[in-house]
Amino acid sequence: MDTLTSSQRHKNMSHIRGKDTKPEKEIRSALHKIGFRFRKNDSRLPGKPDIVLPHYKAVIFVNGCFWHGHTGCKYFVMPKTNTEFWQNKINRNKERDATEIKQLLSDGWRVGVVWECFITGKGRAGKIRDVSEKISLWLEEEFEERYREF
Repeated sequence: MDTLTSSQRHKNMSHIRGKDTKPEKEIRSALHKIGFRFRKNDSRLPGKPDIVLPHYKAVIFVNGCFWHGHTGCKYFVMPKTNTEFWQNKINRNKERDATEIKQLLSDGWRVGVVWECFITGKGRAGKIRDVSEKISLWLEEEFEERYREF
């Protein structure tokens, strides 16, 4: 049972944004601090990736665990109300993500996905720094791994 009224729930949901989220801003800031320059939310590419690094022909998506259905994650819990709607919505999001990643890979882009759960919780600043360093190593490595989750 939902603990909020319909109008309270509507207000909460209307404040959720699709770009420039806190995790995105923090990853971009950490990458910028270590010297990477990038474009953000480039609408010319499938899925409008959150971070585009043209020099490396790489894109990075910063995914919220709930909205993108991160399987096995403690942050992804199916809502108890309107379950059918949410299952359909999250399944569509996952299918769309898979299609966009496949298209980017076939176009020659390298694709990285940063999951919200990897950069939240205690020691958040350290986790963000660690993920940005992993991204840096992934971008600079000679063996160009085409897809990677951070």
